[in-house]
Amino acid sequence: MQKAISTYVYVKERLHPGLLDGLVRGGAQAIEIFAARQHLDYANRKQHVREIAEWFRGSGVPLHSVHAPMYADYEWGRTGAPPVNVAATDRAARVEAMDEIKRALELAEHIPFRFLIQHIGLSNETFDDRKFEAALTSIEHLRAFAKPLGVNILLENIPNELATPDRLVEFIHTSHFDDIGVCLDVGHAHMVSDIPATFEIVKDHVRSTHSHDNAKDRDAHLWPGAGTIDWKQTMELLRSARHVPPVLLEIEGDEKVNPGEKMREAFERLEAA
Repeated sequence: MQKAISTYVYVKERLHPGLLDGLVRGGAQAIEIFAARQHLDYANRKQHVREIAEWFRGSGVPLHSVHAPMYADYEWGRTGAPPVNVAATDRAARVEAMDEIKRALELAEHIPFRFLIQHIGLSNETFDDRKFEAALTSIEHLRAFAKPLGVNILLENIPNELATPDRLVEFIHTSHFDDIGVCLDVGHAHMVSDIPATFEIVKDHVRSTHSHDNAKDRDAHLWPGAGTIDWKQTMELLRSARHVPPVLLEIEGDEKVNPGEKMREAFERLEAA
């Protein structure tokens, strides 16, 4: 399985080539960029995007995916900016959300990537038919925008009632878009339900993963082995998928931990599982 990592581990820092070099030294064969403006100013094409694009062109390491923005400001919502929500029932809020996601999608004009990882709704959001329909409309629009850029949309299972595994599959079937898939977040699956049950529902649609650990108590984004996930079982399941996805680490950063060093240990653990 391909070894990959999300730049989420550095989300509080400005992304620069030195950080990406460290991830490659740690064993990353592909990268996911977490689209947060304080981390990668994806609207700043003349400077920040150009700098990161040059690194990808020179390194030969592919940009596997981009995680869609969760906020449109540079403080990650701490200043009161509303979250980016494609399931918002308010049309103006939904249009603003789609516009922000399209700005991130336009990264593909400078750094080609395969997948946009998209949340449906917010954490702990309750189900509502109107939200489901709003999300369908949003994803249809974003898919049409992404397709000429060579990007497919993957929906992520997150802890809410809109993005449960069965609802994601219902969403894909209802939309009739066979190029929309699932990013299986194993940490979320472990916390909300269990990984085998989640995998059984989404296995035909999985194209990528978010791999991190927790103790089922909170969405901790720990390194594999620091929580209670059975990684031997999880890796066996992922290897059995129709389209075997990369094992893509999405880890919460810790200033006391060197991600490059920790990655090698994590990948060795997962390969041995």
